[in-house]
Amino acid sequence: MSDHIKLFIPGPVEVRREILDAQTQWMIGHRGAAFEALFARVQAKLRRVFFTRSRVFLSTSSGTGLWEAAARNCVSDDPDAGVLATVCGAFSERWADVFERNGKATVRLRVEEGKAIKPERVREALLARAADPNKKPFEAIAIVHNETSCGVMNPLAEIVAVVKTLSPDTLILVDAVSSLGGVKIDFDGLGLDVLLASSQKCFGLPPGLAFAAVSDRALAKAKTIKHRGYYFDFVELEKFLQKNHTPATPAISLMFALDRQLDDMLAEGLENRFARHARLAQLTRAWARARFGLFAEPGYESDTVTCVRNTRGIDVSALNKFLADRGMHISDGYGSLKGKTFRIAHMADATESDMQALFDAIDAFLSV
Repeated sequence: MSDHIKLFIPGPVEVRREILDAQTQWMIGHRGAAFEALFARVQAKLRRVFFTRSRVFLSTSSGTGLWEAAARNCVSDDPDAGVLATVCGAFSERWADVFERNGKATVRLRVEEGKAIKPERVREALLARAADPNKKPFEAIAIVHNETSCGVMNPLAEIVAVVKTLSPDTLILVDAVSSLGGVKIDFDGLGLDVLLASSQKCFGLPPGLAFAAVSDRALAKAKTIKHRGYYFDFVELEKFLQKNHTPATPAISLMFALDRQLDDMLAEGLENRFARHARLAQLTRAWARARFGLFAEPGYESDTVTCVRNTRGIDVSALNKFLADRGMHISDGYGSLKGKTFRIAHMADATESDMQALFDAIDAFLSV
């Protein structure tokens, strides 16, 4: 077995040696000029990746922490308002649960796992809300752009258009944890209010950092909410961001790696990066269709992770043991889909040759 197992799982992803090495720079204080310069560099580059002129908050947490931030800052405790949480898989269900655990009135718009959230369903939910004399408009809608558990990519632009037309005061909160950096999401162009991601997926970094572009509208909403907590308080984060600081000590070593990786992402060219992800997705889907099947609804397959329907009933654990001897690892199905599916990530810095080597290895397992 190789001492280096190349990861084809949807987070944490494979991290290049140069990026790992970038973490080993000498430590600096987080209240000095060197840190301010690092923060400013990273902030400018993050805004390019998020396609925004707005702020991008940096959090030493997983993306789950920024779920909590969105819930606390963008939705009040008013039981007649609350959030419309769109649910199409395990992670979007968990985000809905986070809203509820923070005491927010939560209405789920749920579709069958593997299906996409259609704009028509959102339209129906918003119209039903507007027709209820006992309820106020939703303060926010929560959308998981790329549902990692089942390989579905939701039609974000179409959903946003419906919300803007029918409920223009509703804040649009988007989890792009497993798509941002691999798929273009134009924060300013779409008019989003919160767009969150984390380091260990399409950014090709170790886990530990999360990022959120936040609109002026969302920041203004946060100022009206009394109990926002401290660590994820948008108002507090904004105050420190204006000075190129964070409220608490951040993961500075990870920021060194982020600084280097953002340089490499921009050097590749964002449009080239998005095109590479699309090519890898097409290759993976073609391979999977020929040997198994796809779990995601046709036309809504993810460009960063493919959920393969296990039509052959193979033992995924045995497959991973076989792959480990060849220095590779894929992901079993998530939650209720374990054993029924398996997932192959094709994100971050993966290449066509990486994917072909994986396909060849799985083909060898199938022929045994």
